[in-house]
Parts: sequence; C-alpha cells; structure tokens
Amino acid sequence: MLFIRATTTVQRLSARSCSRNGCSQRRWIARSTRERKTFVGITTPHPEESVDNNCPFHLDTGYAVLAKRPSRAFPPPFFSPPSGSFSDPLSTHDKSVDRRAQYRGQPIRGVTNGDDAVLVEGNLICANDGVGAWATRDRGHAALWSRLILHFFALEMESTLRGESQPDPVVCLQKAFESTKKATSEPNQWQGTTTTTSAFLYHADTAPLLYVTNLGDSRVMVIRPSSAEVIYKTAEQWHWFDCPFQLGTNSVDSPKENAVCDKVPLEVDDVVVAMTDGLCDNLWDHEIVDIVVKSLKALTEESKVRTAGKRALESGGAMSWVAEELVREARVIAEDPFAESPYMERAVEDGISYEGGTFQFQAHALRQLISVQGKLDDISVIAAVCKRRGG
Repeated sequence: MLFIRATTTVQRLSARSCSRNGCSQRRWIARSTRERKTFVGITTPHPEESVDNNCPFHLDTGYAVLAKRPSRAFPPPFFSPPSGSFSDPLSTHDKSVDRRAQYRGQPIRGVTNGDDAVLVEGNLICANDGVGAWATRDRGHAALWSRLILHFFALEMESTLRGESQPDPVVCLQKAFESTKKATSEPNQWQGTTTTTSAFLYHADTAPLLYVTNLGDSRVMVIRPSSAEVIYKTAEQWHWFDCPFQLGTNSVDSPKENAVCDKVPLEVDDVVVAMTDGLCDNLWDHEIVDIVVKSLKALTEESKVRTAGKRALESGGAMSWVAEELVREARVIAEDPFAESPYMERAVEDGISYEGGTFQFQAHALRQLISVQGKLDDISVIAAVCKRRGG
C-alpha cells in the first residue's frame, strides 16, 4: 500500500510537470474539455424572504460549479419552453418572459449543475449530487431529483422558522423527500436518486451554531483559517464502493432512517465549505484547507489576486472566488489521466487490484473497471464565512 501511494504521488507531480512542458497528452485533454466552463455566483435566485430567522450571525457566501456535461432540460410540467415561432397559436408572451423552471407556480429554488444542484440563500447552503447513471433510463432525470429535494427542503426550513421553532433539518428533509416523490410520481413518472448535504447557520445564546445535515458522500467541511485546521467534516455514507446512500427511485435510504444531523459550534471567520464528490474525490482534505487559506490570504493582498478575484471583490463576492479556486484545482486533477486522487486511493483500500493501467475488482457481483486518473465529475462548491451582523 505504501508503494502504491508513493508511486501515484510521483505520477501526480510528473503530470503537472508534463503540463508545464507542453505535453501532447495534456494539450489533447485541454482541447477535449475546453468547452466546460465554471460558473460562479454569490447567492442562488430566491424570494426576498430567505431562510434567515434574524440570527445575530450571517454567512457571506459564494459558489462555483463546473458540469462534466450540459444539464438535461427539465421536462413539463416543471419547465415548458416557449414556442420558437410567432405563428404557433400556443406561443405566448408570458412564457417567453420567465424561463425559470417552476412547480405549481413557484420557481424551483437553486441552480442545476449537470446532475448536481446547489442552493445558497440566507443562512442556508445545500449541495446535492444526482446519480448520473439515471441518464441511461428513458424516464431517468437525476438533476430534477437533486434540484427538487433542495427546493422543498428550503421551503420546509422556512416554514419551521416562521413558526419560531427550533430547526429540525432531518424532519424538514424527510418532508422534502416525500414532496419530491409526489412531484415525480404519476402522471409525471420521472426517476432518479441524489445524495444531499446542507448547512444552516443558527445560534446558541450569543454564539454561532451550525446545523449540518448529510446523507451520502457529499460533504460539509468547517475550516478555521487562523490555525489552518479542519474543525469538522461530515462522514461519508456508503453501501459499498462508489454506491453512496441516496434518496430516490428504488433506494432503501430515507432521511428519517439514514440522515445525520450534527450541531457544530462556530467562531466568527470560520469557513464552511459544502461540496459534492466532484471536489472531495479529487482533492484531499489538506489540499482543500490549503487552497481556502491561501485564497483568503490573497484576498487581503490585492497584488496576488488574479483578475477573476478582483472582479469578485468589486462585486462583493469574495467567497465566490474562494469557491472558484477550489473548482479550478479540482479540475486539474479530474482532467489528468495520470493523477492520484482520493477516489482512486479509496478504490485501492477497498480491495481493488491494479492490473496494467486499470483497476479491476469484484464488488457485489458487479465487475467494474476504474481508470488510473482523477475522477471527471460534476464539481459543485459553496464557500461561506461566518460573520457577526453589523460587524
């Protein structure tokens, strides 16, 4: 095991050196993936009243997303594209104005990234990872499932807080799951599954308190920049290698039975990172910490901030640049066929043997092949820093 780690670490370093020296393999990768663009933002679209509950603390947020392939369009009744012809009697002005997906007259919260979905509003952040294999099914739509679950989850959290109740994210997630099943059942019949993770900033007396809810292998990590350490991270939930706990069609998992909710005491200036496995399958924890700390430090030294960072600062979205830096570094590994990655290392630790450029293993009667490389996947990242209101 030590020999494998040492060898693959050299592979990662040599691959990066190869990139700097203009290796033809790396140029081919750049050409084949150049159309993939990172999109960044501060918050996702939401009503004026967000999940905020007048907490004395708030989250300064930003997100960055990169899809491995374009998102599949949402089907009716969730989205009905306007007609492209004015001669079509069904063409109407109001449909051409609002192009956002809706359910029962309400815009669906969050944004879609490939099969992932993220939500950033008020003190609530969510990152859901839809299982892309559903794209091979006629009625499969993982992106719809991942987006609807965070949409209904945000609505349930708002309802709870309006009633001045203590938040219970697991109950809210269970209700969101039931609402999603109903929305995707007959006559719609859209199938899919998704992991889900969220963080909600609340308070205990005069101290910030983070409610973290997780089901599957997406992750929330809390980083203390002052000491460059991880003070909390969610535990991954897997049935077996590459099969995480998930909510949806034919899955035995449910929030009530499987979701975990932790309460994490925070300090002002702690950074919360919510991510799908497109990030944590390509970067180790210490790399994520290093990128966050260096990005925050660079933001205080204007000469070290790239053009993208300067634009983020001017628009008030410093954390969106931190999220973008994480996505950028994960992309380097994901597109490198020679890089060692946490995903590959977990495969080896799960008993997969290495044979001539591929990993071969027998897992639950299913024969699979895993390439020696980073994991090309949808990458979704939300970065948020805890601040005191008025501070």
